[in-house]
Amino acid sequence: MQLILETTAAAQTQALGARVAQSLREGDILALVGDLGAGKTTFTQGLAHGLGIRAAITSPTFVLINRYRDGQGRTLHHADCYRLADAPVEMWDAGLGDLFAGDDIVVVEWADRIPSLLPEEFLEIAFAYLDEDRRQICLTAHGARYVTLLQHLEKNAD
Repeated sequence: MQLILETTAAAQTQALGARVAQSLREGDILALVGDLGAGKTTFTQGLAHGLGIRAAITSPTFVLINRYRDGQGRTLHHADCYRLADAPVEMWDAGLGDLFAGDDIVVVEWADRIPSLLPEEFLEIAFAYLDEDRRQICLTAHGARYVTLLQHLEKNAD
């Protein structure tokens, strides 16, 4: 199942992230893909806000994985594969495979650089830059859990 949306401002991309956050549960994995500046980090900022995380969310390009906790003790891991020469090996060494097997929520930017590490089930979110303000965002379910998540999002669309 796919859900294709368009946002016309960074605030709308963040709001979409917050909406997605309301449907997440422990162990969910989001694989973000798209060009530089397409909205991956902006979406993740909204997602974190929707989870109740108040920390400033920045791209983990140079640290690889940032960790944030919400008020209920849930953890969001925010990973970035952009600058890695051998992303699958380097992210494996950084423990991303273990995070995928855990109960925390994991968001990976530039997930298209690690296809061999992704589990069978995850939510792929592709960001396309249409112009300075507009983005096309395509959410694709990989597995039954994420089909249900997208059906819920579609049913509860604004």
